[in-house]
Amino acid sequence: MSLELSACTDGELAALTLAGRQAAFAEIMRRHQEPVYRLIRAHIGDAEEALDLTQECFASAFQNLPRYDGDRPLAAWLARVAINKSRDWHRRRRIRQILSFASSLPPETMESEWDEAPGADAVTFDRAELVRLSRAVSQLPATLKETLLLRTVEGLSQGETAAALGISGKAVETRLRRARIKLSNILNCA
Repeated sequence: MSLELSACTDGELAALTLAGRQAAFAEIMRRHQEPVYRLIRAHIGDAEEALDLTQECFASAFQNLPRYDGDRPLAAWLARVAINKSRDWHRRRRIRQILSFASSLPPETMESEWDEAPGADAVTFDRAELVRLSRAVSQLPATLKETLLLRTVEGLSQGETAAALGISGKAVETRLRRARIKLSNILNCA
């Protein structure tokens, strides 16, 4: 059965899930869990919270699967769900900070999270450079950071990124260019 599902496209898996075949959604999760987790973790900077948000993302995706357009890439749709969950997390965090009247919650730095992350960045950069880069990325405005993460870290196409963010392809191109310029400026000033 799993061999049969692994041969299905994402759109076919979504249709099978809607038809009541829950194993099809398990296959969707298997395929997309790691990229969704990486996106959320890069967006919020907290590995443990990212695990919880990844589960929330897939629970939400399961509930909202009837709204998924099977003609569009599922990866882009899931990325949009993940970004929305990340934005919600940031809003809830800000509200908790305000209501607690504390100067801030215990600081959650991206550096320790990025240090643990395996992948091309860990091979290409030494730890100090990776920490420096992650700090610079965290300083980008959300719109630029999301575009940069989707295109360069997650490898989504311009069209998939546009679909995930609900913007035009040209806007993706513009935001990516602005993100790279701003990132370069941040890195050169640091």
